[in-house]
This record gives sequence, structure tokens and C-alpha cells, in this order.
Amino acid sequence: MTPRDRLAALGLELPAPVKPLGAYFPNRRSGDQVWISGTTARRPADPGAVGVVGDDVSIDQARTQARFAALNLLASLDAAVGLDAVTALVHMRGYVRAVPDFDAQPAVIDGASKLLLEVFGEDVGAHARTAIGVASLPGGVCVELELVATTAR
Repeated sequence: MTPRDRLAALGLELPAPVKPLGAYFPNRRSGDQVWISGTTARRPADPGAVGVVGDDVSIDQARTQARFAALNLLASLDAAVGLDAVTALVHMRGYVRAVPDFDAQPAVIDGASKLLLEVFGEDVGAHARTAIGVASLPGGVCVELELVATTAR
């Protein structure tokens, strides 16, 4: 199955790639790598959940936001090189806006990691990962992700 077939089997469609809100590019190719800029769960009709995990956003809500942000990563990756050109997901970094004593960042970012594994399978979708807690994120959202992928040249 292709990544698009897997997305369809999950009942998901890639959204239109999110346009940057600042002076940066959504992705950058360097050799056989594609770096995807920080992406939130923002969609045309929905800015994504705003708030602080552990205060006004639950772990489950934040995990869902991570899944939506991962869909936006995939949309940017598809626009850059096409999902079928991806040979490996190298590294994903996830930022979770949370209360100071929150320590479940990995559980939140699992929402994104699981989606990437479902879409690409383990051979391509297995990735190294960092999950970091932060005090604030753009627009007050609770999750932001970035991704590095390797592609066929």
C-alpha cells in the first residue's frame, strides 16, 4: 500500500499545505533530505487548540492536536517531494505547551508518531524523536512539530 492508500484506509485526507505566517519557507530540501518547518494543528477553519496542557487542555486533546499537526507535516512533505518519494522519516521534534510540572510530553507526541507509522509503515515511518515541554508556542497552540525526512533523489 502507498502512503495515500493508508491515509484513505484511515479515513484521512491531506489538508492543503499550511501557508507560513512569517518570513520562512514551509520546507527546505538539502541533498536527499527534506526539512519541514514547525507546524501546528492549524487548518483553514480551525486555528487548533489553544491553551496549556495540564491546565485547560487534556493529554488526550493535545494528542489529537499532535495528530492533526502530523497531517500538516505530511501535507508539506507531499507538496515538497510527494509522499511516495520518502524513503525514511529521520527525526521528528515535538513541542508541548504545558504547565511547569508536566512530564507526559512523549504521550502527547505519540499522537503524531503513531500517525506517521500508520501512514508509512515501520520501514519508512520509524523515526528518532524528541518531545520537549515549552512555556509558549505561536498563537497559543498546545503542540508544534517539525520533521526531517530522507527522499529518493
